[in-house]
Amino acid sequence: MLILKIVALGPVHGYGISQRIRQISKEVLQVQQGSLYPALHRLETRGWLEADWGESENGRQAKFYRLSAKGCRQLAAEESNWRRLADAVSLILETAR
Repeated sequence: MLILKIVALGPVHGYGISQRIRQISKEVLQVQQGSLYPALHRLETRGWLEADWGESENGRQAKFYRLSAKGCRQLAAEESNWRRLADAVSLILETAR
């Protein structure tokens, strides 16, 4: 879900995804390359991401990912499920006081 959300902000390469997650989460979340690239491959295989090769900020070739229409629908479903789960956990934490 986090990868889909970051890619929804605009086309971005793998390293950019990990940097944005780290920055937006104020250094709390860090995605390791060993986890990120297999996840990107799975998301692309499922049709949730589309990718093209381009040039990164440092002049290197990089694969830039963007959200597909199918990915937009999946992101909406994932966000809805996350909110429902977070609300349920909050209810339990508040009740258990």
